[in-house]
Amino acid sequence: MASPYIELQVGERTVKVTNPDKVYFPAIGATKRELVEYYVSVGDGALRALKDRPTNLKRHPDGVQTEAIYQKRMPPKHPDWLQTVTVTFPSRRKADSLRVTEVAAIAYCANLGTIDFHPWQVRASDVEHPDELRIDIDPQPGIGFDAARQAAFLAREVLGELGITGFVKTSGNRGVHIAVRIEPRWDFIQVRHAGIALAREVESRAPDLVTTAWWKEERGERVFIDYNQNARDRTVVSAYSIRAQPHAPVSTPITWDELADVDPSDFDIRTVPARFAKLGDVHAAIDDRAFSIEALLDWYDKDDRGDLPYPPNYPKMPGEPMRVQPSKARAVTGENKSS
Repeated sequence: MASPYIELQVGERTVKVTNPDKVYFPAIGATKRELVEYYVSVGDGALRALKDRPTNLKRHPDGVQTEAIYQKRMPPKHPDWLQTVTVTFPSRRKADSLRVTEVAAIAYCANLGTIDFHPWQVRASDVEHPDELRIDIDPQPGIGFDAARQAAFLAREVLGELGITGFVKTSGNRGVHIAVRIEPRWDFIQVRHAGIALAREVESRAPDLVTTAWWKEERGERVFIDYNQNARDRTVVSAYSIRAQPHAPVSTPITWDELADVDPSDFDIRTVPARFAKLGDVHAAIDDRAFSIEALLDWYDKDDRGDLPYPPNYPKMPGEPMRVQPSKARAVTGENKSS
């Protein structure tokens, strides 16, 4: 017997939603139909965050209680109107990734069980030069959102001194994300260096609150600014993405005024559509101006500490320090000394 389905009109497209009554978020009983309809309801904002970007899909076809499928390549079989863009991974392998060009593409992917969308920091017109600097503020175990909030305001302070505007959102978990539109003049390595310089400056202003330590054993109960989210093929969840948790929280754009007392648990699959209908996209101005990162690159060049470690799946990068946990490095050094 054929699976039941409904059809939604999304712009000029008709998007089929199969098994619409399947529960995807068990804590609140939200269904697959609600998932797809959610993305349509915030479509303008979600599209602004994803427009023309290579996008990875985090899929849970049987609901968030099941294991995720993290999909970087579009399946060969897909509607003709869905577009793709070729990207190059750190390994130098290439793949055709989803290129989001319309709200219907988001709805189509939601029907495939995509809960959250993870866009690259480049556009399809130039996949080698990012147009977004990302500040991923991640509170470590033992601390919570208030610490992330404080770190975000410090980051804003630094950006403001450079004449740069950042746009802030909740991560949908315990953290905060800040996005800065930048001129697409620098490659991934340079943009990552700018991210390191910014993170180090924030860290210097509140070293008991903020850390740039890549190794978890060195972070302590502080907020980690993940500079590596600016590296090639590293992504953060997009604005308006639902997160794959039983209560369907949403990574929600907010204003800086709201950040002062916002509670991220207020934003979920059922509350954000009403907020969007009332306020629209509070990040609507994000593409109005692109900023230079020359000042941040100058800070990086003048810092004699040099580079920081890359993620483990990267080839050894020029200028990168030893990529090994400090405790393991000390153990090896100790063994060498004793022998």
